[in-house]
Amino acid sequence: MTPEIVVHRPSPSGGRRVTVGSAILGLAHSDRDVIEFLRRAGLEDAEALVLGDSRLIRWRGGRAHEYEAA
Repeated sequence: MTPEIVVHRPSPSGGRRVTVGSAILGLAHSDRDVIEFLRRAGLEDAEALVLGDSRLIRWRGGRAHEYEAA
């Protein structure tokens, strides 16, 4: 079973925290950052997970693929 991947709400200064399970992978400022974090975490097909219609990624507190603060 794949752990839950969460891209959290944008921070006030921009960027979104990315977690897999309870591990914090980093602060993403673009889809490329999320892909790199997932790749480093050893997840297969990280680009397809982020850019495709993946139900494995939860985008919380904002629209998917948007990284700027409201």
